[in-house]
Amino acid sequence: MDSWVWAIRLFSTRSAATKACKAGHIKINGVTAKPAQPVRIGDAIRAVTPGGERIVVVTGLIDKRTSAPIAAEHYDDQTPAPPAKTERPAPIVRDPGSGRPTKRDRRLVDRLRGRET
Repeated sequence: MDSWVWAIRLFSTRSAATKACKAGHIKINGVTAKPAQPVRIGDAIRAVTPGGERIVVVTGLIDKRTSAPIAAEHYDDQTPAPPAKTERPAPIVRDPGSGRPTKRDRRLVDRLRGRET
């Protein structure tokens, strides 16, 4: 398991893949995977990687790390698209040296941010 996940480039090192397996961050068909567990074609793998959660389906077996285009032929990525970023209001910047905001200033800032009290 850990060598296949490393070979398809979900993790940058094999030791990181092993640690993720031992920590329970990799699941095969909904069951927590061990590092030495075999991978079969058709298995659905859910892995929590440093870049976020990934869901892949095994389409081919690979045991050595290769280039990214070749590695991509051995899995089908079913990771959902990330949600759109919500728009946030611009940060409110006070003039330097203006001192601590008063209660009235704080209430005005809260009103601008949409947090009416």
